[in-house]
Amino acid sequence: MQVIEVRNVQDALIRGVDLLHIEDCKSESRNGTVYEATTPVTTVYQQPTERVLFWEERDANPFFHFMEALWMLEGRNDLAFVQGYNKGMEKYSDDGETLHGAYGWRWRSFFMYDQLPIIINRLKEDPSDRRSVLQMWDPIEDLNRKGVDVPCNTSIYFKIDNLERLQMTVCNRSNDIIWGAYGANVVHMSMLQEYMAAAIGVPVGVYYQVSDNYHAYSEVFEEILQKFIERDALDFYTQRSLISSNPYIIGEVQPYPMVNTGIQTWELDLLGFLDRTPFEDMVFKDSFFNEVAVPIQDSWWLHKLGKTDEAMIEIQKCVASDWRKACWEWFGRRTK
Repeated sequence: MQVIEVRNVQDALIRGVDLLHIEDCKSESRNGTVYEATTPVTTVYQQPTERVLFWEERDANPFFHFMEALWMLEGRNDLAFVQGYNKGMEKYSDDGETLHGAYGWRWRSFFMYDQLPIIINRLKEDPSDRRSVLQMWDPIEDLNRKGVDVPCNTSIYFKIDNLERLQMTVCNRSNDIIWGAYGANVVHMSMLQEYMAAAIGVPVGVYYQVSDNYHAYSEVFEEILQKFIERDALDFYTQRSLISSNPYIIGEVQPYPMVNTGIQTWELDLLGFLDRTPFEDMVFKDSFFNEVAVPIQDSWWLHKLGKTDEAMIEIQKCVASDWRKACWEWFGRRTK
């Protein structure tokens, strides 16, 4: 087992690319050649709410990551919503309408009951509880499934640590570090952790991501690796310098609290927001939706309408400086 201990995902990506580059171990998978770590890898996030990735070399889509995470928290599995932010999601659907491995659906509906409030109540009633396991993998449905989509993240353990914070450990059977672990997954899971902590009434603690098969597909990995090499990013001293210039570390950006009301009020706002038509004039009770989610959604759809200059103006309304920076830079790379 190898451990990558970092402050946040901005540090984790460069560390992960470096690990696979040093080990230089290739293998074949059902989807092509991969660079694969020789042992499982655990990534330890000390500040998991610092979840936004800024590396230009990765060119992560912050709109998709943000909106998909909220879609998960609502427990949905419909393809149409997420496809509006990433057309490529259709290749993961067996029927063109739903996603069999949708994590939020697994959390809240798949097993015929909602696991989240059960875990919340267990930890509120007994902070020493060690049975708060959130399940995503179903051996009956998934073990011999022939479809294109089964969960990669299989289970999550929640507990209150000795500092009275919510600690979260996510177990993953097969983790693509470019698109998964240090892309979408860190946003999905850290937003789940923040939601659960708010509902329980404790601060967010450490997030452990245990990746049994830690890999990157060779074509994508080699392209990103070459970009990092060109800026000497994998040199030890340069890497230290780049990590120390992390936007969160230097105070350029900071997270905005996701839950600012009672959890029931927040959930009603979430439902209303996900049903919102872009540009619709709606007012929510939680400022997270008014001041963060709405500008992100509206600026995305302005961009989709070919109005990227207007989208860059709209995103300035977002008060979450980390999401604002990432979204603005993503637009900027598309106007060059």
